[in-house]
Amino acid sequence: MNINEIRKYPDDNIIWTKHCLERMGERGIKIADVKNCIKTGEIIEEYPDDFPNPSCLIFGVTTKSIVLHTVVGVDGKNLFIITAYYPTTDKFEEDLKKRREK
Repeated sequence: MNINEIRKYPDDNIIWTKHCLERMGERGIKIADVKNCIKTGEIIEEYPDDFPNPSCLIFGVTTKSIVLHTVVGVDGKNLFIITAYYPTTDKFEEDLKKRREK
């Protein structure tokens, strides 16, 4: 997956899953924050075998420069926003980019 290709999807081809919107509401994450994460971010994990579409984890920042993770999937026509969350050092290293070993 390529972050520059992900950034090219127009708003009309971005699909916000119900799960994502529910979790964003619970976590106080705005749509503008997710868009900024994608705009400023980098892919830190790829999931090429995800079903129903390949997906990836993006490390970026909100509009207020707070680190945010966003998981997106692509099918060649649409960009699916699957979830977004504020990462913690419980699951990620101090840089919030690399997962801790289990």
